Amino acid sequence: MEAISKKFFLHLSSSSVLDRLAKKWGPKFGANKIVGGETFEEAVPLIQDLNSQGLHITVDHLGEFVSSEKEARQRAQECIQSIQMISSHQLTSQVSVKLTSLGLDIRHDVVWENMIAIMEEAQKHDVVVTIDMEDSTRTEKTLEIYKALKEKYDNIGTVIQSYLYRSSEDLDDLSSYDPYLRLVKGAYKEPGKVAFVEKSDVDENLMHLIEKNLLNGHYTAIASHDDAMIEFTKAFAVENNIPTDQFEFQMLYGMRNDTQMALLKEGYKVRVYLPYGDDWYGYFMRRLAERPANVSFAIKGLFKK
Repeated sequence: MEAISKKFFLHLSSSSVLDRLAKKWGPKFGANKIVGGETFEEAVPLIQDLNSQGLHITVDHLGEFVSSEKEARQRAQECIQSIQMISSHQLTSQVSVKLTSLGLDIRHDVVWENMIAIMEEAQKHDVVVTIDMEDSTRTEKTLEIYKALKEKYDNIGTVIQSYLYRSSEDLDDLSSYDPYLRLVKGAYKEPGKVAFVEKSDVDENLMHLIEKNLLNGHYTAIASHDDAMIEFTKAFAVENNIPTDQFEFQMLYGMRNDTQMALLKEGYKVRVYLPYGDDWYGYFMRRLAERPANVSFAIKGLFKK
């Protein structure tokens, strides 16, 4: 059933018709419960409220697979403006970016120039930037860009997906860079030749990655709504004397709110992944595909005041 559910939501995520309907009618049906607003300015009061509760934030301007150089540079400028507003409003927030929105699929010089512009501004304002990981065909290029940027900037992180076979070796390769990594299960449709098919294998590999990165002494963001994964991390940290300032839990805005607050009360750092923009449909469908339990979280989040 889980495999069927994942295929179903991934199929829905690629529907241009449903995407257009979502942009038109989404706000009327509670899209604001999973997205911070259509612009960063709209998201600022929400970020301030979440910060006041003790939650840290990372913002993501929704949209990917840009094919226009002009649009890619525009996306970079929007990211720069968000960094400036994080600083001016003194928000406790990081920024997440997708390289395909910045020109990865156009030319290397386009995405590189855009990332340099973003990182220069982020360094000026002491804002951390995380490069989101996309599908497996772009993993190698993404990590190459991350490593090149990490040699120049300290305030940059990236994402490793546990459903890919290569991820443990990627951790080994990145270790010398003292990486800040977000560890996730992964939410794209991947062929069996590059990714685990069974959920149990994906879960086991995520636990392996968490262990390895923490034991290597690197800062680790565990991005999961899975109670079992959360409890595993807490127990592993205690057993291995890993301080709580070496890791954090990350969850999506609008999901597992009670769990987020419970972790805060226990003394753990919690970061909310807060997307904004009108291109929210594909993002949301992939989150549902990632874990069937997210469906119930989403329904509760959409209709609970």
